[in-house]
Amino acid sequence: MVASMKKRKAGLLALCCLVSLGLGGELVQAESAAPSYNYSYWGDNVAAPSAYEATTLITGISSGAGDFKNPQDIQVTSDRQIYLLDTGNNRFVVLDQNYKFVRTVDSFLLKGKAEHFNNPQGIFVTDQKEIYVADTGNKRIVHFDSRFNAVGVIESPKSELLQANFDFQPVRVAVDKANRIYVMSAGVFDGFMEFGSDGAFKSFMGANRVHVDPVDYFWKSISTQAQREQMVMYTPTEFTNLDMNDEGFLYATNGDEYGDPIKKLNAQGADILRREGYYKPSGDIMYSTLSGGAPRLVDIDVGDSEMYSVLDAKRGRVFTYNGDGYLMYIFGGLGNRLGEFNTPAAIEHNGDDILVLDQTLGEITVFQTTDYGRTLNDAVRSYYRGDEEQAYQLFSKVVNMNANMEYAYAGIGKAHLRKGEYKEAVQYFKRSMDRTNYSKAFLLYRKEVLREHFSTIMTVVIALVIIWQIWRMYRKMRARKKVVLH
Repeated sequence: MVASMKKRKAGLLALCCLVSLGLGGELVQAESAAPSYNYSYWGDNVAAPSAYEATTLITGISSGAGDFKNPQDIQVTSDRQIYLLDTGNNRFVVLDQNYKFVRTVDSFLLKGKAEHFNNPQGIFVTDQKEIYVADTGNKRIVHFDSRFNAVGVIESPKSELLQANFDFQPVRVAVDKANRIYVMSAGVFDGFMEFGSDGAFKSFMGANRVHVDPVDYFWKSISTQAQREQMVMYTPTEFTNLDMNDEGFLYATNGDEYGDPIKKLNAQGADILRREGYYKPSGDIMYSTLSGGAPRLVDIDVGDSEMYSVLDAKRGRVFTYNGDGYLMYIFGGLGNRLGEFNTPAAIEHNGDDILVLDQTLGEITVFQTTDYGRTLNDAVRSYYRGDEEQAYQLFSKVVNMNANMEYAYAGIGKAHLRKGEYKEAVQYFKRSMDRTNYSKAFLLYRKEVLREHFSTIMTVVIALVIIWQIWRMYRKMRARKKVVLH
């Protein structure tokens, strides 16, 4: 009996060990990589292959530039040079395409006087390699030529559009091909400040709309003047970052969780971002107050073929959309592993690679495409170029790698639609839940069927009309005979 009890205990102990090892194996596997997911048409979180994987970590020491301290912004030029704004060290650093140190600029001559940066927050490099730095602490924008010589400065402007006590604190800057300068200044709710190529202030553009709580609006409408003065004033949401695409359109992010946190502004400041996806581009669409609430988008970067990526600092995730507003993939997260961040501050494309800057850790994480991500990117590019056959093949390959990718079915449907294959387009649009394009394809398919079978349909219709007329004549004849007989 005692021996039997010992055997049972030994068996239970062995079973517990096996269970714990199995659980431990699952935990290790779960910790090995951040989960990759997407959202379905119904808003459900669905599994997806990883589109990007972190491959390299760049620090100030590894690059040869010395420690980075609280870096805030990053730019990549067409020749793959990286310009990093090392805010805590009051300098900007240039790295080559291999992420090795080229030079640093921490002082410069301005009107014959030695100058230094003071808490700079933003940097922008034009196609001609001219550099604009938002020198926030000194309340100015400093303009450098391609040889790193300071050639101009924009200081606090004077205008009837500005209050007498206006405090100019530029934190981000962008420049279009016409050398118009767009500045995001702290505490400004009227939109971006637009300056001409000569540095003269022009106007504000792209102000966000004010969203008012209906309950508060009701109480304000029945309150006295004194009571209204004590209530909260509603002001537009501030922008959080901006980027300029090759066509001169301004892409921007803001903290408006109830409106549109991503915008594409034309020269008049109108939002022309296409939002044809299953839900508007805004980062995570499923979240709770326990997890921190709505995403906080802090940067945006525009790639080729109208693809753009946004960075959510609250959860450390990168969301990439195509030009129509469909979510393509998600990666990143907060944590201590490669591919996760502490305080993500900026995002930038370097070819197909994506760089994410962590201000607290002072490092750049380099993400490279997986086969899945590369195929999806190339499919979007092919469709953007109008190469329907290539887009069809690539989207079909995407579907084979990820059956949950509903947008890929829509891509196949659009390829069929462009080629005039309306029946096939209808089938794929139905599968992708793309109602707008389904209706368009179905209408064209119906016209095609009617056109192909028009002669047959008309022959049948005419035959039916003739048969009906003959039947009427026959009935009339029978009715007349009955009358004669009676």
